[in-house]
Amino acid sequence: MTTCDDEPAGVDLAVRAAEYRLDVIDLIRSAGGGHTAGSLSCLDILTVLYERVLRISPETLRHPERDRYVQSKGHAVEALYVVLAGAGLLDRALLGTYLRFGTNLVGHATGSVPGIEHSTGALGHGLSVGVGMAIAGRQNGLGYRVFVLLGDGELAEGSVWEAAMSAGHYRLGNLVAIVDRNRHQIAGSTAEIMNSEPLAEKFAAFGWTVHEIDGHDLVQIEHALSSAPTVPGRPTMVLADTVKGSGISYMEHDIRWHHRVPDDEEYALARRDVENRIAELRGRA
Repeated sequence: MTTCDDEPAGVDLAVRAAEYRLDVIDLIRSAGGGHTAGSLSCLDILTVLYERVLRISPETLRHPERDRYVQSKGHAVEALYVVLAGAGLLDRALLGTYLRFGTNLVGHATGSVPGIEHSTGALGHGLSVGVGMAIAGRQNGLGYRVFVLLGDGELAEGSVWEAAMSAGHYRLGNLVAIVDRNRHQIAGSTAEIMNSEPLAEKFAAFGWTVHEIDGHDLVQIEHALSSAPTVPGRPTMVLADTVKGSGISYMEHDIRWHHRVPDDEEYALARRDVENRIAELRGRA
């Protein structure tokens, strides 16, 4: 469940994250397809990134000094689309074209969509792309930072660990990776399919500074992402413990919702869960 401090700004951010959940459910329901639970598990992370951390705006969308964001778990693109639209980086009207014939808003992140830096979805590639962007920024004397979101399931890909080793070797302090550690993938738990733990010790061994946080606590997320690099000259890894299907009671921890569309009753229940949460948050303000 999304948490926040008692300050109005914190409540406002939590409301925004909840409203994005409604957008994700609406988007998937309307399109008749999508990666529901994985989009919900990373949504709080994306909310903080685009609302509080990334140095990017509609006016600086192509500016050389803009921060870069790569969503390596590109199948959770519904979360990215709604947050890009909320940040004004993507025309909100385009959300209605998701998965329609002829649209650029397809089921994996694609660089043809404004605000998306690189096409992803072939799992295990995003961190390598981020390493290249971080090296290029340093060589060109640019001050941007690179943020990469990975799913914990894709950590079974060897290319992730090659990139992790390279980031430590090249001392890429301008690189921040986040693992959406919801502990589930399409066929079951990550521990059963390919156990990648202990993640903190593994990334530390490659020369990363590692933070372990609650991936639904907006205060913890903002602190971890805003303080990077904690140690100059070291890449930062944020291991964010999350819940697959977060915010929708009957979806949480249920792998059936990895790629599933709610029916009429499920859709109504999902909206009720989130609307009740929004009412609770607004009652605090």
